[in-house]
Amino acid sequence: MKHSYQIAFLVNAPVFKDEVFVHNLKYYDEKNKVSLNGRSHIITIELTKLEKIAKKPVAEMTPLERWAVFFKYTTDKEKRELVNEIIESEEGIAMAGQVLLSISKDEHERARLTSEYKYAVDLQSKVVNARRAAEREIAQNFLRMNIPIEQIAAGTGLTADDVESLRDLE
Repeated sequence: MKHSYQIAFLVNAPVFKDEVFVHNLKYYDEKNKVSLNGRSHIITIELTKLEKIAKKPVAEMTPLERWAVFFKYTTDKEKRELVNEIIESEEGIAMAGQVLLSISKDEHERARLTSEYKYAVDLQSKVVNARRAAEREIAQNFLRMNIPIEQIAAGTGLTADDVESLRDLE
């Protein structure tokens, strides 16, 4: 088995009671006393524990701390200066910032297209509902004129049962 890693960013509430924001857990089957001998890891990064680290000068942060602060505060307007300094300090983070910007643009475009699609579907639905209302109104007018139900159905596109139900409404 090759080494494998799962990295989980925990953002809602601390999971571990300590002050450490990174935990490296290795799989172990306690019941059968079987270990994967360090070949599989879950790395948790608790972004809720970064307040103290975010106060450190960027030059004193470890690369892992820079990445964590970048992920935690990248959309925080109050921390924009800090995030920009981190981006300037490390090329990999700068590249990640560019990817995040493009993802944000893609999400914005997807949301815009979804909105346009919903608008078109709503408009089409209104047209269909208006057409059906007009067909029913015409059918009711024909019923008042004592035109046979079969002719009304053929002329409006309604079923004979639909026309008959309109008669009951009158």
